[in-house]
Amino acid sequence: MEILGILNFLVSFAIMASIYAIFSMGLNVHWGYTGMLNFGIAGFFAVGAYTSALVTSSPPTGALADYVRQSFGLNQPFLVGVVAAAVVSGILAVLVGLLTLRLSEGYLAIATIGIAESIRLFLNNEVWFANGPQGLIGLTKPLYGLVSPAFYNYLYLVIVLVFLVFIYLALEAGIRSPWGRVLRAIREDEVMAAANGKNVFAFKLQSLAIGAMIMGIGGALYTHYSAAIQPSIFMPLFGTFIIWAMLTLGGTGNNKGAILGAFIVWALWSWSTLAITQVVPPALETRAPYIRYVLIGLLLVVVILKRPRGLIGEERQVSRF
Repeated sequence: MEILGILNFLVSFAIMASIYAIFSMGLNVHWGYTGMLNFGIAGFFAVGAYTSALVTSSPPTGALADYVRQSFGLNQPFLVGVVAAAVVSGILAVLVGLLTLRLSEGYLAIATIGIAESIRLFLNNEVWFANGPQGLIGLTKPLYGLVSPAFYNYLYLVIVLVFLVFIYLALEAGIRSPWGRVLRAIREDEVMAAANGKNVFAFKLQSLAIGAMIMGIGGALYTHYSAAIQPSIFMPLFGTFIIWAMLTLGGTGNNKGAILGAFIVWALWSWSTLAITQVVPPALETRAPYIRYVLIGLLLVVVILKRPRGLIGEERQVSRF
């Protein structure tokens, strides 16, 4: 039983690390390949999570409707919810990009922070839309009846890994194509890219939308794993800072680095508290979870000083041709 418990813990860890690896790859499209500052990842995370939750669930009825307020529910399959999460997140990114991408890059950072906080506050305060601060519970789990509940996480890990591998392969193909090389050119020098006849605004808008769609998919996968969401999840620390730490640690401009950084930082995030509580005095146990913030910060400082390009740096050769 002890071995089974350890295995279940590792599977749960792998699920969350893989979901965050998807977020990290989405950020890599924005920052690693195009050089766009997105400090509002939590906003696309929230949009993807709530869109999939509302599309795949049914409005509560009977006595439950007195406690759970939900504006709509379409009762659609899991894959429809994931696709809807990606589409809505992409549309939001296009709207933000149309307003900000012709300005200096700092405006995108400011806009994304504002959008993310506005979304979180809307979800928290507008009870009629998705039950306010209490959030939504009892959300659907794909293929739940296919296996025993005790082993469902093993099946869901396979589902998440399929999405992770598909997104990784699609991004690798895209970044090695002429489209991806234009993104790198824009990152290095927008003026030179424009002088060579490239529509810089259009390419940046495409990059912003694709990265946001990937983040929306990550939000949908998180929703159906946890089966419950609430606005407090989408705080900047949990929804934005930790993903930036993952990408910076693993290596910007490299999807393998984005995945590696996600697994390392999530391991530090999820395992450090358990280890710290074993060594700190009982009077300080309530503060043990906050020590992991310091540990992640110290790890970032060490990596930036020793390996400024991250653990896996950007590949110089992006195409075999």
